[in-house]
Amino acid sequence: MDISAPAADKATAPTDPRAFKSFAEFYPFYLTEHSNRTCRRLHFVGSTLSLLCVAWAVISRQPSFLLVGLLCGYGFAWVGHFGFEKNKPASFKRPLYSFMGDWAMYRDIWLGRVPF
Repeated sequence: MDISAPAADKATAPTDPRAFKSFAEFYPFYLTEHSNRTCRRLHFVGSTLSLLCVAWAVISRQPSFLLVGLLCGYGFAWVGHFGFEKNKPASFKRPLYSFMGDWAMYRDIWLGRVPF
């Protein structure tokens, strides 16, 4: 899957994530918002740490690790967006689709569909 769209394609794509009517429409846009490899890697690290925090919260029976997991996931992703991708995360305008996109991209990185 080629996630780097030509500049002409990016110009014609909707810039407001709220314009998408389904996640299937949103996900290709989501991937163009993650064309920077470092940003994708930071998302991947943050998502992995989040999963580990959820597992540790269950194992240790310490729900406070759920908050740590949330901070890891969003913290790494936002550093990727503001520091490397130079855009605003879609989670500000489309939180559910963005959350779903995070996990779809995480899966697609594991499956080799999105370059790591």
